[in-house]
Amino acid sequence: MFKKLVDKFRAKPIAYDEAKTLASHKDVKVRLKLAKREDLLPELLYFLAEDPSPEVRRAIAKNAATPRQADLLLSSDSDDGVRFNLAEKIALLIPGLDADELDKVEELTHHVLELLAKDQATRVRRILSETLKDIANAPPEVIRRLALDVELVVCAPVLEYSPVLSDEDLIEIITSGPVLGALSAISKRKGISEDLSDAIYFADDIDAIGVMLGNKSAQIREKTLDMIIERAHDIEPWHKPLVERPKLSRSAVLRLAEFVAEALLNTMALRTDLGDNAAEAVREEFERRMEAAERSRERDEGGPPKERAKKLFDQGRLSDSVIREACQGGDTEFVKIALVLKTGIDLGTVDRIMSLASVKGVIALCWKADLTMQTAVLLQKRIAKVPPREVQGSIDGDFPFTDEEMTWQLEFFQDSA
Repeated sequence: MFKKLVDKFRAKPIAYDEAKTLASHKDVKVRLKLAKREDLLPELLYFLAEDPSPEVRRAIAKNAATPRQADLLLSSDSDDGVRFNLAEKIALLIPGLDADELDKVEELTHHVLELLAKDQATRVRRILSETLKDIANAPPEVIRRLALDVELVVCAPVLEYSPVLSDEDLIEIITSGPVLGALSAISKRKGISEDLSDAIYFADDIDAIGVMLGNKSAQIREKTLDMIIERAHDIEPWHKPLVERPKLSRSAVLRLAEFVAEALLNTMALRTDLGDNAAEAVREEFERRMEAAERSRERDEGGPPKERAKKLFDQGRLSDSVIREACQGGDTEFVKIALVLKTGIDLGTVDRIMSLASVKGVIALCWKADLTMQTAVLLQKRIAKVPPREVQGSIDGDFPFTDEEMTWQLEFFQDSA
């Protein structure tokens, strides 16, 4: 009996009275077959939208011919599968509509989308997000709601891809404290602006910053990149994407060369966009590390810091590079004794300058010891523990204070000691 009924209206036009009779048929399979037809009058599709069988309602939800009024009814259906099919269909309808068609259905369609974006079932919101993620004319209010969703599988697609979200929207989302992983999704967007990359950095999400650094299309201000490099020494996941960042400045290259692994140092040395000076500096850094390894071996065999420093001083080998290497290795006692020997200033004064993390005091000591500004910057960071934002001077620049100012600083600390 059922097979005859199905065969009767499978591919042929169906009369209204016959379709009406079939819509109330007691066999759910008959009603289900009818619900899949796209040539029924809207009133029959609306009637089937209230069918007691979830299977029939799911078919109506998926049917492109179903009127928007029926879609609105189905958006509150008790069955997750109905709402899931509806979300998939409505989301796919949007890009196929031209401006005139969109205007005609906009109010009801957008209302349905808004209801689905609030749906309690994660899979309904997820399919909506997946289908709307790259649709330029998707409703902004729906996209923003999905972007703020508490489930990463829902918010991530639109955060990463949606052209509807402006920088202002994304920065507002970042500052709102979104779900874990949301910032990483934003960090993958193509063409991230400098303002957006600043917002990602200041949100202080380690993983998201790493993703942003690996995003070659992300625009990052040189100042922001400098701050990232200042923090990167102990954050190993940042090293590789930093080394591979396009358009690295010479100073950025030199700072990275101080701490990245040898394999990454080699990667940096092979870059063709650094310029001859920077590439040469990287090669020199590699050679310096090899020499440092040998000095480390000698140091381990050379006794306490005071004895090692005195021996090198007496031999005329207590050089800027030796002290810089000790700074990089965190050999605090050796560095302090070296400063005492090279400046003639007592250990109590040197200790006081270091314990107070005095930027001017440290720079004045390095100047007095005839060290380079590169070593002075490193000494501020590693030995005196000066906060990164307070460090003064450039690794390839001159001392930032006059001789008179630095002499005064040293006299001040000597007097107070």
